[in-house]
Order: sequence, then C-alpha cells, then structure tokens
Amino acid sequence: MTIPRLYSPDHLKPSDTATLGADNLRYLKSVLRLKPGDPLYVFDGFGNEHEARIESFGADSVRVRLERRVERTDIHLRVTLAQAVPKANKMDAIVKLAAELGVDEIIAFDAARTVSRMDGERAGAKAARWGKIAAEAARCTRSAYVARVRGVLSFEDMLACAAPESAKWLFWEEENRRTIRDVLTEARWKDAQSYFIIVGPEGGLSKDEVRRAFDAGFVSVSLGRRILKVETAAAAILSMIQYEKGFFSHRFLTGEGD
Repeated sequence: MTIPRLYSPDHLKPSDTATLGADNLRYLKSVLRLKPGDPLYVFDGFGNEHEARIESFGADSVRVRLERRVERTDIHLRVTLAQAVPKANKMDAIVKLAAELGVDEIIAFDAARTVSRMDGERAGAKAARWGKIAAEAARCTRSAYVARVRGVLSFEDMLACAAPESAKWLFWEEENRRTIRDVLTEARWKDAQSYFIIVGPEGGLSKDEVRRAFDAGFVSVSLGRRILKVETAAAAILSMIQYEKGFFSHRFLTGEGD
C-alpha cells in the first residue's frame, strides 16, 4: 500500500511529535484503517516533510512521531496569482489548479465587473474553504509547500501586495502587441524569481483598473487571439510560466542554477 501523506498546519520540528486533527484522524483510522506503528509522511506547507509513525489515536486527533526529515531539491519559483472573483464556484477550481501548478500565493479580489461580491463573513468562509483546497492539492502533488490564500481584497489592496522586484504582468484581452511568449523571453525578466500575475473577471478589467495597474508598475500581456474562460486562463498562464521557468523546465530537471 502506498504510504499516506498528510498535512500539518503547525510547523514541524525534528525529533518531535505532531498532533493531527479530526479530519486526519477519520482518514487514517476509518478510511485507511491504519493502527499505531504504521508509517506515513507528514508535511507542514513551509517546506518541511518528515517520515513519521502513528503513536496513538485520541477522541478527536491522532498523535504521530516524527522521524527522518525528507530532503527536497525543489527549485522554488515564487508565483502569486491575483484572480478577480468569478461567478458561482469557479474559484474553487481555479485555486485547485493553481495550487497543483505550484503557485505560492492566491489573492482573490473584487474588480469593477465582478458579479459575485461577498461581505466580510462570507469572504472569510470562502477563503478558509480555498485554503483547504490548496492544502489538499499540495498533499496530492507531493509538494512540501501549501499555497497561501488571501481574499477577498479590493483592487487597490491587491496591487499593493506585489513586491517591487517581481515581474508584474496583467493579462488583458485588449493588449495586441506583447504576448506571454514575449515577456517570458524578454531580457529584463530573464532571471526573475518572483512573478505576480493578474487575471480579471468574466467581463474583463475596466480601463480605469488597467490604468491603475500600469501606474503600479504592471505591464499588460496577451494570450493571443483566443479568448479563454476565466477558469482556464489562470491554469494556462501558470502552466506556461512553469514550463519555461519552473518545475517543468530543463533547469529543474538538471538542477542548473542552484
């Protein structure tokens, strides 16, 4: 049987124990039917992963003993996806795919043409749900990192999250000169290790929002003549960045640049 891999929301320390919550308890005890002494892997979403063994089952948690630390050689490219909140539950799929594709941070934001607006309480509940989706994506893809999810921010607050050293790209359907292929090969971003990507809502960003993004140092980028659905656009963009710069690239496979 494949050894299970579980997420701990707490930082893991060597030669220590960890307590995993009720969800993991049900999964290990009722679904996998494991018992004390059985092996598993535990990761904390901050790059730490350990071989571990079950020590005991409690009423609402499971205690595990951490053993050897799993050494990782990931070339880590920092990517932030700022996604305008789409209609219905499309954000769930966007978070899942973005996390699977190695994004570090996902920022949901309100745009002028956002249809599904949320108040503070509902936005908090949605962000918590998206965080769980991101953690599950990390578990399934064997990533040691869990994408951080922020939401739901205003357009201005979202722009302020972009680090000055990042490659700051706004994907805009009215851009007709600069493509993603152009920016991925342009000299000024050749050695970039941090990318901040903005994807608008179904109706697109307003001219005023685009202007404000330009004022904040963003450049507009086109995906070509084909107009992609909002839930497809982010996955396509992230796949191309990872293929060219990240974990699909020759550099990742060979370790060049470490």
